[in-house]
Amino acid sequence: MTARDYLKKNLNVPNVLTMIRLFLVPVYLILYLNGKKYEALAVFLLASFTDLLDGQIARKYNLITDFGKLMDPFADKVMVLAVVYSMTVGSAYVPPVIPMSALIIILVKELMMMIGGFVMMKKGIVVYSNMLGKVAHCVFIASLVAIYFHDWFVKDFAGWPMTPDLMLLWLAVGISLCAMVNYTRQGLIKMKAVQSPTANES
Repeated sequence: MTARDYLKKNLNVPNVLTMIRLFLVPVYLILYLNGKKYEALAVFLLASFTDLLDGQIARKYNLITDFGKLMDPFADKVMVLAVVYSMTVGSAYVPPVIPMSALIIILVKELMMMIGGFVMMKKGIVVYSNMLGKVAHCVFIASLVAIYFHDWFVKDFAGWPMTPDLMLLWLAVGISLCAMVNYTRQGLIKMKAVQSPTANES
């Protein structure tokens, strides 16, 4: 397949929205690092909206492609990790909010998912995202949006051992770890089925 054929096959609205979301990552980081926190929030919300929109369009008009299957979750992860990272390390203008432990857990989890996905792909096994994973992603988005208003939570929930925005973040981490366990279990079941004598005989 030539580059022109590949472009023609994959150039559709959902994939363009996915690439826009990916290009918004450096825009977000530049704004956040320069102290424009709420402008960065607007970019994050726009990216999250494109994530919702591209999936709906792809399913409704049957525009699902292999490129989209690969790049859509990749763009999601890069955007979310960029936001988590920025809120963990902070900047010269915005103090850090998210604990480093949460960032480490999220990074290790994503690394394990990538390695597991690569191993299964090599064996021709595909494990699709389950409802638990989708719930985790939605809770992550909600928690990250809430953390932009951390100062307000600190003021209104003074004396609490942890503010509600960070509680929501840790809930998202917990749900995502459960989703990873479920994803791994499904993958192992499929791998066992492929390697079983019955599967080989058929």
